[in-house]
Amino acid sequence: MAEEWTTEEDVERRKRVLVAEDETIIRLDLCAMIERAGLDVGAARNGEEAIELARWKRPDIALMDIRMPRLDGIEAARLILEERPLPIVMLTAHGDEELVASAVGVGVFGYLVKPFREQDLLPAIQTALARHSDLTSSRRASSPKIDIFIPAAEGKGGWPLTVARRLDGSADVSLRDLQGEDAQ
Repeated sequence: MAEEWTTEEDVERRKRVLVAEDETIIRLDLCAMIERAGLDVGAARNGEEAIELARWKRPDIALMDIRMPRLDGIEAARLILEERPLPIVMLTAHGDEELVASAVGVGVFGYLVKPFREQDLLPAIQTALARHSDLTSSRRASSPKIDIFIPAAEGKGGWPLTVARRLDGSADVSLRDLQGEDAQ
């Protein structure tokens, strides 16, 4: 079973880091480094646990080993990103171009080759979080909102709506307030 992290009851929620690593010693070392940095951490032993933990605990970032049992890190990253955008940094002892290309192809934000040091890991986390925040902000800024008016089928009136595209591609539809505006 995946290790748990603290609840969201903290007044100022610390950044949550999901660590998916099948080797116990490496997983424990990673978790200790992340906790020393003041971040909240949850750990999974394989790709399937990582997906479940990402789904239920909604981490801010994930660190994932590529080679894991049950489901490898690249496939787990792809499935996690289908559900919710979040920065993912791959951790691996394998630095070959094909693996890097596969990881980049699913949308990961970083790639660290083992062995790495704490002074390598923390900047990679900060960089991935910052790049993801910038990307999210730019998508929000470039995501147009469309105001539409749907007339009632009978009589007067209707529904003034604003439609916007969410980051995951779905639509956000809200009823617009027409106070001070001319109704169509």
